[in-house]
Amino acid sequence: MTSNRDKAGYLESIVSIIVNTALFALKLYTGIITGSIALIADAWHTLSDSLTSVVIMVAIKLSSKKPDKEHPFGHGRWEQIAALFVAFVLAVIAYEFIMDSIERFGNRQEANFGTMAIVVVAVSIVIKELLAQYAFYIAKKHDSAAIKADGWHHRSDALSSIPVLIGIFFASKFWWIDSVLGFILSLVLFYAAYKIAKETVDKLLGKQPSEELKEKIKNAIRSLNLGDLKWHHLHMHNYERHCELTMHIRLDGQKSIEEGHRIATIIENKIEEDFKMQATIHVEPLCQEHLSYSALQAEPEKQPL
Repeated sequence: MTSNRDKAGYLESIVSIIVNTALFALKLYTGIITGSIALIADAWHTLSDSLTSVVIMVAIKLSSKKPDKEHPFGHGRWEQIAALFVAFVLAVIAYEFIMDSIERFGNRQEANFGTMAIVVVAVSIVIKELLAQYAFYIAKKHDSAAIKADGWHHRSDALSSIPVLIGIFFASKFWWIDSVLGFILSLVLFYAAYKIAKETVDKLLGKQPSEELKEKIKNAIRSLNLGDLKWHHLHMHNYERHCELTMHIRLDGQKSIEEGHRIATIIENKIEEDFKMQATIHVEPLCQEHLSYSALQAEPEKQPL
């Protein structure tokens, strides 16, 4: 059965594909008749939104598969892989347009803009920002890296069109304006690719939970009134569809194994209830410092019997 999260992702992708394909055709036609590399670059950037939306639809389908023996944490990271693909596509497009802009500048090529170009670019900016806002809303509601990347792709298209629109009004005075705008557009694309890739890689590597989230978890544990708990080594593992949280707690060494297990289970259930995260808690005696495996090997007398 398709979840609401998947349905929202499919709908965002379908809307993106239809709208971006229409905008691509309109921009490309205008770019060809005006001879503008900036408009043509903008058109292909728009088409890349459609192509990456197709990739994201496939990623959503793959990531919705249930956990299996080979993938006990599920397939949610397909969405993160899709986000990296979006970043790669943006970087490749940016490189191509930098090369085209430099070549046009060297050949002193100029563009002949008209009223149609102004209307097309202005309409494109508004529509692309609306698509970005829609994607960001879906991404925030369902915590989807792939859809968020798609939103940044939409926004980068809207932002890159702004200097193109400005440049149209100065094209008659400066022959080089189209080449320079094409170069600026490429830098915008590179920045969008970097931002998407960095955020996705941070998740894949295991990003440190924010101080705000740590404080919320701390308050949730305090509300259980389990006594003076010392906790540390808080780590979050993001699998896109769900998060795994691991942490250590220190308890009075006089407590039994059963009591330590009971307290850890209560905390794990609270974290799952409040934060929708699967928690695994390691219990330590309050009076003993946590030792890593390498430290235990170096000092065997400290190993438990």
